[in-house]
Amino acid sequence: MKTNKYPFYFITIGLIALLLGLLCGLLAGFQYVVPTFIKEVLPFYVLRPLHTLFVVSWILLAAIGGIYYYLQNGNKSLVKWHFWLFTSTGIGIIFSFLNKNFEGKEYLEFPSYFYFPIALGWIVFGINYFKTTLPNFKNWPVYFWMWATGIVFMIYHFTEAHLWMLPYFKSNYIQNIALQWKAGGSYVGSWNMLVYGTALYVMAKISKDESYAKSPKAFFFYLLGLTNLMFGWAHHIYIIPTAPWIRYFAYAISMTEWVILFSIIYDWKKSLSEETKIEFSIAYRLMILADFWVFLNLLLALLMSIPSINLFTHGTHITVAHSMGTTIGINTLILLSSIAYILEIENPFTKLSQSRIEIGIKIFNYSFLLFWIVLLILGVQKSYWTFFTKAIPFGQFQDSMHWMYLLFTFFGTGILVGLYLVVLEFLKNMQLISKKDLEI
Repeated sequence: MKTNKYPFYFITIGLIALLLGLLCGLLAGFQYVVPTFIKEVLPFYVLRPLHTLFVVSWILLAAIGGIYYYLQNGNKSLVKWHFWLFTSTGIGIIFSFLNKNFEGKEYLEFPSYFYFPIALGWIVFGINYFKTTLPNFKNWPVYFWMWATGIVFMIYHFTEAHLWMLPYFKSNYIQNIALQWKAGGSYVGSWNMLVYGTALYVMAKISKDESYAKSPKAFFFYLLGLTNLMFGWAHHIYIIPTAPWIRYFAYAISMTEWVILFSIIYDWKKSLSEETKIEFSIAYRLMILADFWVFLNLLLALLMSIPSINLFTHGTHITVAHSMGTTIGINTLILLSSIAYILEIENPFTKLSQSRIEIGIKIFNYSFLLFWIVLLILGVQKSYWTFFTKAIPFGQFQDSMHWMYLLFTFFGTGILVGLYLVVLEFLKNMQLISKKDLEI
């Protein structure tokens, strides 16, 4: 049976978005060190939303492409329409940002009319997914449930994130800001379902053992993740006057989900034979590295979820370290593991290519760890300045952080170099696959 090319197109565009996201992040980092750097061409307020757009697009496109590839027997015409709808919309958003046209909310700064093609794309994805999988509904492994949940809640929460356009929410500041952060937190939870479902799929296929994907532990993890998706957002709004029970409930559940994911990957690692680890060496290496970042981010999340600590960390670089640890340390590594697994099936890496990837992984991991630590230090210093040294002007405080920003940029460059080595080798293999007799 011929393999449809469009899942590879999704993954390829996703990888390119990752490269562009890293580049925009690095350019923004340079502006912390040299404020006038390309300021007239690409000021910080343009680079930041571009960086966010590309990184979020990477996560979503790579997850979608992987799911389409793993399903195989979906409606190929719908896959094609979905791809071109998302690609053309993404290009439109890029041009709107470059033209400094920002009409949305934080993290979704694009003009509100882009909501409609994006939501339509997710609906097309949902129709295709459920048409393909519902015939075997009774035997769904946990990753099918996670993908289904992620798609449905993505449509719901992406719509919720745009309710600010209605007069009812526009006229009430507290409701407006609470809804913004609520929708944003659940929106991330929705794509986490897609990513974590992909992680469980890859682990099941590498180990050639589906029992774990149907085990009570896996379904407990799914239900825990679903609870976090629906209610964990509340730890983002401790500072907003909301009902106390919402805060307490959020605090109770926001520190649970990753414990189970860490345990699942750890158990999976122990169950693999040495032959399997060698056969899928790159996919295995990236998945184990993701587990390391699950552990580190879990420790940080536990601390940040405590309201008295959250008061000091909210709005500092500690929050950025948390989000970077999630999007790059966990989501990106899981998705790269998924792509590596696909490539190792379709067109195994040469020794030279594998060697370059391994070098890139090392450079990335050491750079990212140091980058993450610098963010934590910057966050502590910002919090200390905010609450205990109000006599010092902000400009003077920023100047005192110059050397920290230099380290921030230096290690950010290391992240870019490491991931570029990995991604460029992936793209080379993707190009070789595209030359095969695949179905359009």
